Amino acid sequence: MSETQTEDEIDEIREKKRRELASQLSEEDPSADAEDSGSDTAPEEPIYVNGAPELQDAVSTYDVVLVDFYADWCGPCKMLEPTVQSLAASTDAAVAKVDIDQNQQLAQQYQVRGVPTLLLFSDGEPVEQVVGVRDESSLRSLIEQYA
Repeated sequence: MSETQTEDEIDEIREKKRRELASQLSEEDPSADAEDSGSDTAPEEPIYVNGAPELQDAVSTYDVVLVDFYADWCGPCKMLEPTVQSLAASTDAAVAKVDIDQNQQLAQQYQVRGVPTLLLFSDGEPVEQVVGVRDESSLRSLIEQYA
């Protein structure tokens, strides 16, 4: 199996998961409309973002968004993964993941110079940036300042 096939399969899985999450959100609150999008309940799983429009959509949909800029080859990113998963499941913040190798322009736009870099958005604006691995309690406290 070639690397391109693997990447395509991963993209298909991500897209399927996005559709499932969108379907679950619309089933939970069918009366939700675009005006009320800022108060949507954050998903319990990270949202895999591919490109600036998808990131902007996540940031405008949820009040607080923690964005994890990562790379598959990055050891510290892999160490941080369980913490990111736990924060997605247990906080009011939505968690988005951005693969810097697939989204180099997006990483440049937010001045990501090393991975992992976590960027916290509140009300659509970037408010905090954390570079490197941090423990779950310190990241939780950071999120709670804005939630």
